[in-house]
Amino acid sequence: MALAEGPATPADVGTFHRFAFAGKAKEYFGIWIVNVLLTIVTLGIYSAWAKVRRNRYFYGNTVLLGRAFDYHARGKQILIGRLIVLGALIALNIIAQLVPILVLLPTVVVLIALPWLVAKGLRFSARVTSYRNVRFDFVGGAGGAFKAFIVGGLLTVLTLGILAPLASRWVARYVGTNLRYGGRAFDTDPKLGALYPSWFLSLLVAVMGLAIVAAVAVVSLPSLQGIFEAGDSATPESQWSIIAVIMFGYISLFVVFGIAGTVYRAGVRNAVWSSSTFEQRHRFLSDVSRRRYTWIAVSNVIVTILTLGLMRPWAAVRMARYQAEHTGVTIVGDVGELIGRIESQGSAVGSEFIDFEGFDFGF
Repeated sequence: MALAEGPATPADVGTFHRFAFAGKAKEYFGIWIVNVLLTIVTLGIYSAWAKVRRNRYFYGNTVLLGRAFDYHARGKQILIGRLIVLGALIALNIIAQLVPILVLLPTVVVLIALPWLVAKGLRFSARVTSYRNVRFDFVGGAGGAFKAFIVGGLLTVLTLGILAPLASRWVARYVGTNLRYGGRAFDTDPKLGALYPSWFLSLLVAVMGLAIVAAVAVVSLPSLQGIFEAGDSATPESQWSIIAVIMFGYISLFVVFGIAGTVYRAGVRNAVWSSSTFEQRHRFLSDVSRRRYTWIAVSNVIVTILTLGLMRPWAAVRMARYQAEHTGVTIVGDVGELIGRIESQGSAVGSEFIDFEGFDFGF
């Protein structure tokens, strides 16, 4: 696969390798059901260890070049991080209750602290992840997180979603350009021209969905008017009809925007991964189908609801396998030389992070 135009040279040519996911729904079901039961029994405390077991399974079954990823976090680290955040929120709300003038204190503190917590969370997640005994790292700071997540989110809301691709680009650049592996840098720079087609497609899906919901509402309007005009004399069946219509409206909006968001997310994934490189040479690729990705996500939700959650492991494995199979990397040059160079520093870089991984704050 040539990465540059013109005559191919050994430096220009790379070998494309896809990721793979080796997990099975039956295996993960055993982990999942134990996680659920112990989380319930311990009133949520075990959820920290449940996250570790879940991530170790999915990381450990995500394979590239014959080797899987590893997840090294400990449940205690995650629990302590959550308790710190929970304790801080409780303290802030108590202060706000005791001193009414400080009623906005919790909100203000959260907005100020959120970028810092996001940066710390990304750093923790990177440092507890390894591939071929070499740890990842994240060097982004709170300033970049503020721009990517706070400013980007506000612009998206204020423009009714029109600038969502810009916010997505900021997030991708913040996360991708600050990620490290064995001390070497990744780079991510998705162009707006690659993001907006997915935004327009998701907008079209949303408009079509809302049009269908509006058509159903118009058809139902005459009967609803009769129910409302009846007032207190309306029968219980009529009142239940009103409730059903309201519920239908809420669920319909959730479904429409959920599907539109999933279509957009698939396009963003392709644009972000396909604009990412490692060492400015080795190029990543994502080629998920928006239609297939959306179908898997939607059908996963439906099956999970119909089975009262029991098919959740199957749904999670199904999506993980599809995403892995449609993600790859083109390694330029000799693969063996790159692997040897990475593994030669594995023990040094791996042990370097053990003492200062920190805590997972849940953001």
